[in-house]
Amino acid sequence: MYLSSRMITSVSPGTNSSFLLTGFSGMEQQYPWFSIPFSSIYAMMLLGNCMVLHVIWTEPNLHQPMFYFLSMLALTDLCMGLSTVYTVLGILWGIIREINLDSCITQSYFIHGLSFMESSVLLGMAFDRYIAICNPLRYSSILTNSRISKIGLTIIGRSFFFIIPPIIHLKFFNYCHFHILSHSFCLRQDLLRLACSDIRFNSYYALMLVICILLLDAILILFSYILILKSVLAVASREERHKLFQTCISHVCAVLVFYIPIISLTMVHPFGKHLSPVAHVLIGNIYILFPPLMNPIIYSVKTQQIHTRMLRLFSLKRY
Repeated sequence: MYLSSRMITSVSPGTNSSFLLTGFSGMEQQYPWFSIPFSSIYAMMLLGNCMVLHVIWTEPNLHQPMFYFLSMLALTDLCMGLSTVYTVLGILWGIIREINLDSCITQSYFIHGLSFMESSVLLGMAFDRYIAICNPLRYSSILTNSRISKIGLTIIGRSFFFIIPPIIHLKFFNYCHFHILSHSFCLRQDLLRLACSDIRFNSYYALMLVICILLLDAILILFSYILILKSVLAVASREERHKLFQTCISHVCAVLVFYIPIISLTMVHPFGKHLSPVAHVLIGNIYILFPPLMNPIIYSVKTQQIHTRMLRLFSLKRY
């Protein structure tokens, strides 16, 4: 592999050097073929989330707390796709191979921030389901439009404010290793791997964020479903139980679709050094592409209100 001198030499703090993005190493001849499914996935991802947002926006009957949270999820997935489409498809199309430090830091800020945001939105959706099932008579009075707006602003602040210190800190590191990233997009962990400066503050601070946001959200989601399960099992009618479970299945699928890839990617960096570079790239792409691709499909199929309006939208376009 050809490496320019600026990819090998040490980079002083504050220097806006370039880093080599990694595609599927050794398969460069197949990139034109790889670009077809990846372009299709991005097109489906962007179209699917835009359609969910359009349906919720234009249907007054869907202006309810559950669908407000769903619109937050679709917007988060849409932004995740837009934040990575240039580098992922740029490599496959032969448009780019390198990214400068400032652009890399900016991209990593949005990727990590949007990951935290998706986790927070999923927690909000779990709270919505808990109130709807365990305290249905107070549902409307608890989840008012004003309260949902405050929850949304809290989610944005929680997701994008607290990650500023470790992301900005990346600008002031000395990068003295080969400037080759593990993925076709930028992650904070990747830049830390290339740094020769003291990274302890960055590592410990980021670990605290993962524990306080991702891990805490997962525990609270699990706890909410334990309470939901307890409430549902107390219902005498089997049909009512089935109906209540059906209202949660879309959210459970969205939680699994988000947490399984992010746990896999988190494990790959410290424990997957023996894996091939292609495996790293593949797991990274699954983490970036799978949740935004699957969430519109899950909610379009499993949520009756969205499913009905999607069919109506397609029939209007057809005729």
